[in-house]
Amino acid sequence: MSISKDDFIKLVKAAVANNVSDIHIRTNERPCFRLRGDLVPVKTEAFSYDDVKQVGLYLIKDEDIRSKIDTLKEFDGSYQIPKTCRLRYNLLRYQGKMGIILRIIDDDVPTTKDLGLPDSINTIANAHNGLVLVTGATGSGKSSTLAAMINQINKTRAVHILTLEDPVEYVHRPIKARITQREIGEDTEDFASALRSALRQDPDIILIGEMRDAETIGIALKAAETGHLVFGTVHTTDALNTVGRLISMFPPSEQNAVRARIADNLYATVSQRLLKTVDGKGRVAAQEIMITSPGIREAIADANKIGEIYTYIRKGKRGSGTQTFDQHITDLYRAGKISMEEARANASSPDDFERNLMFGEDEG
Repeated sequence: MSISKDDFIKLVKAAVANNVSDIHIRTNERPCFRLRGDLVPVKTEAFSYDDVKQVGLYLIKDEDIRSKIDTLKEFDGSYQIPKTCRLRYNLLRYQGKMGIILRIIDDDVPTTKDLGLPDSINTIANAHNGLVLVTGATGSGKSSTLAAMINQINKTRAVHILTLEDPVEYVHRPIKARITQREIGEDTEDFASALRSALRQDPDIILIGEMRDAETIGIALKAAETGHLVFGTVHTTDALNTVGRLISMFPPSEQNAVRARIADNLYATVSQRLLKTVDGKGRVAAQEIMITSPGIREAIADANKIGEIYTYIRKGKRGSGTQTFDQHITDLYRAGKISMEEARANASSPDDFERNLMFGEDEG
């Protein structure tokens, strides 16, 4: 087959119409849609190498990179289909073949209500300074949650929001806030250089697409220390692992000082997984939410007490809006949003889940 640009756009529109999250296009295979977490082959012919290459040429804007498409090992970018959606894509090479993975991003920026997020997410969005980290595996909905929090700020606060993204995903239009969205590779060289200049651009709020290295984390902490609200993402599973990951990126000689800085400046972590809804029509985020308290700060600052974080999160559900994964999974099950099978399969601790289900929350 030979794929035209119209054919490609029709494929994307079919994906959007069916609430697909990702499209997989690979050499000598039929395209697949990721639908409610599962990969489903599309009823069409297999794409040849030239078909995949042609899609890549439709997506890539830079003429120099387009001319090198046959030798590209990997490439990230974004692409807008007017009145349909925005695409975040990764072109990759494997075993002499070419593939493209496309993430579908809705043209409409989601709200916290659209995503069914707890009220404490709006509380976090209303913070005035500190570091807020949204964590989870690839495809867990981190970008959507961050976009919803930025949307909440945009609607309620007259501030300057500076985002550093690779690539830009949701495009925010100013409501009450002023928003500067910078794309790595297009508007600036890299996260670190963008962050170094960010503090000279009069931001109130800074969003960093991903905390990738010690330099980025260090600059983010400096921004938080100087009164800014800083959002970022980390590929970690929960609050405890997030703190450990941040500290481990620094040399051993610096780790105690970094631990103290994180304890002083980390405002919240939101860790999430996507679960299939009971009606089979979509997915819902299960979230662990940690909002720092004096007890949590003390636990972060003392390596011997770090394990106490989980207890503070569990006991703070009613008072401060924190929650463990299993507490939230229990809430989702009781609300009829997920099945018992899905709840059990995703519970961090089956014992905690069953106790919450039988006896209610343990608030200490």
